[in-house]
Amino acid sequence: MPRKPKFIPGPSRLSVILKELNEQPRLSLTGLRGISLKLAAKNDHFGARHFVKEELRRIRYANPQLNVEVNKLLKPLQDNWTPEMVVEFENGAKTTIDIANKWSTSITKELMDLAGGDPWKEYKAAAQAAGLPILPGEEKERLAAAKKRTPKSSTRSPENLEAMVENMLSSPDRPKSGAAAILP
Repeated sequence: MPRKPKFIPGPSRLSVILKELNEQPRLSLTGLRGISLKLAAKNDHFGARHFVKEELRRIRYANPQLNVEVNKLLKPLQDNWTPEMVVEFENGAKTTIDIANKWSTSITKELMDLAGGDPWKEYKAAAQAAGLPILPGEEKERLAAAKKRTPKSSTRSPENLEAMVENMLSSPDRPKSGAAAILP
């Protein structure tokens, strides 16, 4: 009887979570007492919600004594309020950061610039000197910003659309489909 092949398990869920929490850069904050966030529970404030899901847990892991408060509120469509982050320093001073219409990476960079200290400045300078993104996912933000800046050409008029379809259909490198792919 043949031997059963040994099953090699993949990484455990805990090891995957620890790997994500220990990613570089380490998001340790200095001189902060607490962070308070106010954002919509759903259907709005997408960058702030992604920040809470992805980056805030890394910040919490690196700063166990930091008081973190997240208020996810229901926001009907007719309400018009913006999400905000209130950062409280150890000396009692408070700073409000507007996190509306921002990517989670820009929210993280703004918070780290405010309270990241010397290790953050050194990491940021080294990443910029090497030409690498400062935070993982930042390249997506750059691509989206570049895509938003490029003007959309108005070639969707009916005349241009007919010419585009005619050009696609008469192209010699057009893949054949249906009966044309089967018949000689």
